[in-house]
Amino acid sequence: MPKPIPPASAPAAPLPASYEAGLQELEQLVAALESGQLPLDELLGSYQRGAVLLQFCRQKLQAVEDQIKVLDAGSLKAWAPE
Repeated sequence: MPKPIPPASAPAAPLPASYEAGLQELEQLVAALESGQLPLDELLGSYQRGAVLLQFCRQKLQAVEDQIKVLDAGSLKAWAPE
């Protein structure tokens, strides 16, 4: 008996051009997920895309934090609005 062929995975969507674009897409995905109106297949795909976007946004924030540490001689200073 032949083995079943696994479904071809859809090509991964490209990463957003910026943190802001990634955050906006992530917010839209969360709203769609919370609406409860997505079919099961779309729900899973949206969840997976959201995980990718979350990682992308975290990496962007970490990169900025690392740059700030360098500029502040290795230590983060508390931010106080003036």
